[in-house]
Amino acid sequence: MGFTLEGPVLDGELVRLEPLEHRHAADLAEAAEEDRTSYKFTQVPGAAEVAEYIDSHAARAAAGQLAPYAQVDRASGRAIGVTSYCHPRLWPSGDGLCAIEVGYTWLAASAQGTGVNSEAKCLLFRHAFESWRVARVDLQTDARNSRSRAAIEAVGARFEGVLRNWAASRVAGEENRLRDSAVFSITAAEWPDRRAALEQRIARSLERRERAGTNRPVVTPAPSRVP
Repeated sequence: MGFTLEGPVLDGELVRLEPLEHRHAADLAEAAEEDRTSYKFTQVPGAAEVAEYIDSHAARAAAGQLAPYAQVDRASGRAIGVTSYCHPRLWPSGDGLCAIEVGYTWLAASAQGTGVNSEAKCLLFRHAFESWRVARVDLQTDARNSRSRAAIEAVGARFEGVLRNWAASRVAGEENRLRDSAVFSITAAEWPDRRAALEQRIARSLERRERAGTNRPVVTPAPSRVP
Protein backbone atom coordinates (compact mmCIF):
# COMPACT_ATOMS: atom_id res chain seq x y z
CA MET A 1 0.00 0.00 0.00
CA GLY A 2 1.44 3.37 -1.01
CA PHE A 3 1.29 6.75 0.68
CA THR A 4 -0.37 9.96 -0.51
CA LEU A 5 0.86 13.18 1.10
CA GLU A 6 -2.26 14.96 2.33
CA GLY A 7 -2.29 17.15 5.42
CA PRO A 8 -5.47 17.15 7.52
CA VAL A 9 -6.72 20.16 9.48
CA LEU A 10 -4.75 20.40 12.73
CA ASP A 11 -6.26 22.33 15.64
CA GLY A 12 -4.44 23.96 18.55
CA GLU A 13 -5.20 26.60 21.17
CA LEU A 14 -3.35 29.43 19.42
CA VAL A 15 -3.29 28.29 15.81
CA ARG A 16 -5.33 26.19 13.42
CA LEU A 17 -3.51 24.68 10.45
CA GLU A 18 -5.78 24.56 7.40
CA PRO A 19 -4.85 23.25 3.94
CA LEU A 20 -3.73 26.31 1.98
CA GLU A 21 -6.34 27.69 -0.43
CA HIS A 22 -7.04 30.91 -2.29
CA ARG A 23 -9.57 31.90 0.39
CA HIS A 24 -6.53 32.63 2.60
CA ALA A 25 -4.95 34.99 0.04
CA ALA A 26 -6.23 38.35 1.31
CA ASP A 27 -5.17 37.63 4.89
CA LEU A 28 -1.76 36.36 3.79
CA ALA A 29 -1.17 39.42 1.62
CA GLU A 30 -1.74 41.60 4.67
CA ALA A 31 0.32 39.37 6.96
CA ALA A 32 3.29 39.28 4.61
CA GLU A 33 3.51 43.08 4.42
CA GLU A 34 3.42 43.85 8.17
CA ASP A 35 7.20 44.00 8.48
CA ARG A 36 9.48 42.17 6.08
CA THR A 37 12.79 42.77 7.87
CA SER A 38 12.97 39.18 9.22
CA TYR A 39 12.45 37.56 5.79
CA LYS A 40 15.93 37.97 4.28
CA PHE A 41 16.57 34.22 4.01
CA THR A 42 12.93 33.09 3.67
CA GLN A 43 10.67 32.89 0.63
CA VAL A 44 7.71 35.11 1.53
CA PRO A 45 5.50 36.50 -1.27
CA GLY A 46 4.74 40.18 -1.55
CA ALA A 47 1.08 41.14 -1.42
CA ALA A 48 0.79 41.11 -5.22
CA GLU A 49 2.44 37.68 -5.45
CA VAL A 50 0.25 35.70 -3.03
CA ALA A 51 -2.11 34.22 -5.63
CA GLU A 52 0.81 32.95 -7.73
CA TYR A 53 2.50 31.66 -4.57
CA ILE A 54 -0.61 29.64 -3.64
CA ASP A 55 -0.81 28.27 -7.18
CA SER A 56 2.83 27.14 -7.07
CA HIS A 57 2.26 25.38 -3.75
CA ALA A 58 -0.85 23.72 -5.19
CA ALA A 59 1.18 22.43 -8.15
CA ARG A 60 3.77 20.86 -5.85
CA ALA A 61 0.95 19.41 -3.76
CA ALA A 62 -0.57 17.84 -6.89
CA ALA A 63 2.81 16.24 -7.58
CA GLY A 64 2.79 14.66 -4.12
CA GLN A 65 5.76 16.61 -2.78
CA LEU A 66 4.06 19.19 -0.57
CA ALA A 67 1.14 19.52 1.84
CA PRO A 68 0.87 23.29 2.41
CA TYR A 69 -1.00 24.90 5.29
CA ALA A 70 -2.28 28.34 6.15
CA GLN A 71 -1.52 29.16 9.78
CA VAL A 72 -4.76 30.66 11.09
CA ASP A 73 -4.82 32.67 14.31
CA ARG A 74 -7.52 31.11 16.50
CA ALA A 75 -8.40 34.41 18.20
CA SER A 76 -9.03 36.44 15.03
CA GLY A 77 -9.73 33.72 12.47
CA ARG A 78 -7.21 35.34 10.11
CA ALA A 79 -4.43 33.58 8.23
CA ILE A 80 -1.10 34.83 9.59
CA GLY A 81 1.41 32.65 7.77
CA VAL A 82 2.19 29.43 5.95
CA THR A 83 3.89 26.15 6.74
CA SER A 84 4.10 22.75 5.02
CA TYR A 85 4.95 19.12 5.08
CA CYS A 86 7.38 18.48 2.24
CA HIS A 87 9.88 16.03 0.73
CA PRO A 88 8.24 12.79 1.91
CA ARG A 89 10.45 9.69 1.96
CA LEU A 90 8.97 6.21 1.89
CA TRP A 91 10.26 3.04 3.48
CA PRO A 92 12.38 0.97 1.06
CA SER A 93 9.41 -1.36 0.62
CA GLY A 94 7.33 1.60 -0.52
CA ASP A 95 4.79 0.72 2.16
CA GLY A 96 4.20 3.84 4.22
CA LEU A 97 6.07 7.01 5.14
CA CYS A 98 9.56 6.79 6.63
CA ALA A 99 10.38 10.50 7.02
CA ILE A 100 8.93 13.92 6.29
CA GLU A 101 10.29 17.45 6.33
CA VAL A 102 8.54 20.47 7.86
CA GLY A 103 9.37 23.65 5.98
CA TYR A 104 8.26 26.52 3.73
CA THR A 105 7.36 28.30 6.97
CA TRP A 106 6.77 31.97 7.60
CA LEU A 107 4.71 34.08 9.99
CA ALA A 108 3.51 37.66 10.09
CA ALA A 109 5.80 39.84 12.18
CA SER A 110 3.09 40.31 14.83
CA ALA A 111 2.82 36.51 15.29
CA GLN A 112 6.52 35.87 15.73
CA GLY A 113 7.57 35.12 19.31
CA THR A 114 3.97 34.53 20.46
CA GLY A 115 3.99 30.75 20.81
CA VAL A 116 2.26 30.22 17.46
CA ASN A 117 5.35 28.70 15.87
CA SER A 118 5.86 26.31 18.80
CA GLU A 119 2.28 25.12 18.66
CA ALA A 120 2.24 24.78 14.87
CA LYS A 121 5.40 22.68 15.01
CA CYS A 122 3.94 20.57 17.82
CA LEU A 123 0.80 19.89 15.76
CA LEU A 124 2.83 18.95 12.68
CA PHE A 125 5.29 16.77 14.59
CA ARG A 126 2.53 15.04 16.54
CA HIS A 127 0.61 14.10 13.40
CA ALA A 128 3.79 12.91 11.67
CA PHE A 129 4.97 10.73 14.55
CA GLU A 130 1.66 9.55 15.98
CA SER A 131 -0.53 9.19 12.87
CA TRP A 132 1.93 8.58 10.05
CA ARG A 133 4.41 6.79 12.36
CA VAL A 134 7.47 8.32 10.73
CA ALA A 135 10.97 7.47 11.91
CA ARG A 136 12.10 11.10 11.77
CA VAL A 137 11.05 14.65 10.94
CA ASP A 138 13.54 16.87 9.11
CA LEU A 139 13.92 20.64 9.23
CA GLN A 140 16.44 22.78 7.40
CA THR A 141 17.25 26.41 6.80
CA ASP A 142 19.86 28.62 5.19
CA ALA A 143 23.00 28.09 7.27
CA ARG A 144 23.37 31.88 7.58
CA ASN A 145 19.89 32.29 9.07
CA SER A 146 20.72 32.45 12.78
CA ARG A 147 17.16 33.49 13.67
CA SER A 148 15.62 30.45 11.98
CA ARG A 149 18.26 28.11 13.39
CA ALA A 150 17.52 29.33 16.92
CA ALA A 151 13.77 28.88 16.37
CA ILE A 152 14.27 25.32 15.09
CA GLU A 153 16.45 24.40 18.06
CA ALA A 154 13.88 25.98 20.40
CA VAL A 155 11.21 23.51 19.26
CA GLY A 156 13.48 20.60 20.11
CA ALA A 157 15.16 19.67 16.84
CA ARG A 158 18.75 18.46 16.95
CA PHE A 159 21.38 20.06 14.72
CA GLU A 160 22.97 17.47 12.44
CA GLY A 161 25.33 19.55 10.33
CA VAL A 162 25.61 21.75 7.26
CA LEU A 163 25.13 20.47 3.71
CA ARG A 164 27.18 22.65 1.40
CA ASN A 165 25.68 23.98 -1.84
CA TRP A 166 22.52 22.04 -1.00
CA ALA A 167 19.50 24.13 -2.02
CA ALA A 168 18.51 27.19 -4.02
CA SER A 169 19.20 30.45 -2.22
CA ARG A 170 16.13 32.55 -1.33
CA VAL A 171 18.15 35.73 -0.80
CA ALA A 172 17.45 38.66 -3.15
CA GLY A 173 20.32 39.06 -5.57
CA GLU A 174 21.36 35.41 -5.23
CA GLU A 175 19.10 34.00 -7.91
CA ASN A 176 20.48 30.82 -9.55
CA ARG A 177 22.92 30.36 -6.68
CA LEU A 178 23.04 27.59 -4.11
CA ARG A 179 23.05 28.00 -0.36
CA ASP A 180 24.51 25.92 2.44
CA SER A 181 21.69 24.30 4.45
CA ALA A 182 21.75 23.71 8.21
CA VAL A 183 19.95 20.41 8.83
CA PHE A 184 18.03 19.45 11.98
CA SER A 185 15.85 16.51 12.95
CA ILE A 186 13.70 14.86 15.59
CA THR A 187 13.53 11.06 15.69
CA ALA A 188 10.65 8.89 16.81
CA ALA A 189 12.59 7.85 19.93
CA GLU A 190 13.10 11.50 20.89
CA TRP A 191 9.52 12.59 20.22
CA PRO A 192 7.91 11.85 23.64
CA ASP A 193 10.39 14.12 25.44
CA ARG A 194 10.20 16.77 22.72
CA ARG A 195 6.41 16.71 22.86
CA ALA A 196 6.41 17.25 26.63
CA ALA A 197 8.81 20.21 26.31
CA LEU A 198 6.79 21.77 23.50
CA GLU A 199 3.55 21.42 25.45
CA GLN A 200 5.17 23.22 28.36
CA ARG A 201 6.27 26.06 26.06
CA ILE A 202 2.73 26.34 24.67
CA ALA A 203 1.25 26.37 28.17
CA ARG A 204 3.54 29.25 29.15
CA SER A 205 2.44 31.21 26.05
CA LEU A 206 -1.21 30.68 26.99
CA GLU A 207 -0.52 31.79 30.57
CA ARG A 208 1.14 35.00 29.34
CA ARG A 209 -1.87 35.71 27.16
CA GLU A 210 -4.25 35.15 30.06
CA ARG A 211 -2.21 37.40 32.37
CA ALA A 212 -2.29 40.11 29.73
CA GLY A 213 -6.08 39.82 29.62
CA THR A 214 -6.24 39.52 25.85
CA ASN A 215 -7.25 36.95 23.28
CA ARG A 216 -4.23 37.88 21.22
CA PRO A 217 -0.97 35.95 21.68
CA VAL A 218 1.61 37.91 23.67
CA VAL A 219 5.06 38.37 22.18
CA THR A 220 7.88 36.93 24.25
CA PRO A 221 10.85 39.34 24.39
CA ALA A 222 13.88 37.92 22.61
CA PRO A 223 16.80 37.10 24.93
CA SER A 224 19.73 39.47 24.83
CA ARG A 225 22.64 38.20 22.78
CA VAL A 226 26.29 38.63 23.60
CA PRO A 227 28.31 39.48 20.47
